[in-house]
Amino acid sequence: MSMLGLKFESLPAKRLLAGLICFYMTCTLPAWASEPADKAQIDSASGLVIQPGFEMVRAHCTACHSAKLVTQNHMSRERWLSTIRWMQKTQNLWPLPQEDEILDYLSANYGERDMGRRAPLPAHLMPKS
Repeated sequence: MSMLGLKFESLPAKRLLAGLICFYMTCTLPAWASEPADKAQIDSASGLVIQPGFEMVRAHCTACHSAKLVTQNHMSRERWLSTIRWMQKTQNLWPLPQEDEILDYLSANYGERDMGRRAPLPAHLMPKS
């Protein structure tokens, strides 16, 4: 057996070559080939994760703002609830009849990360306008 001008006549040399080829192919797999099979599907129009509650979040949240405001934030269930209450108080968000399902979806798919945004400043630390 000859490859690149090198002769691999013995069985150990052939095994070494086969091992090197397998190693090379494993190291050069495209990134998508190593993604887990159960990776969540993403809605192409909104960018939201398609999981139970997705339709309600898309309907209620994107009626007023871009879905990117959801996808770029990662908060605990309590902070999502606080954000909803703030929108209801200051932005005229309507009462959400399926609020628990929406919060389940948000906290499961856009929950807290180790590197997230800081908590909002308390009112007494906010600049006076």
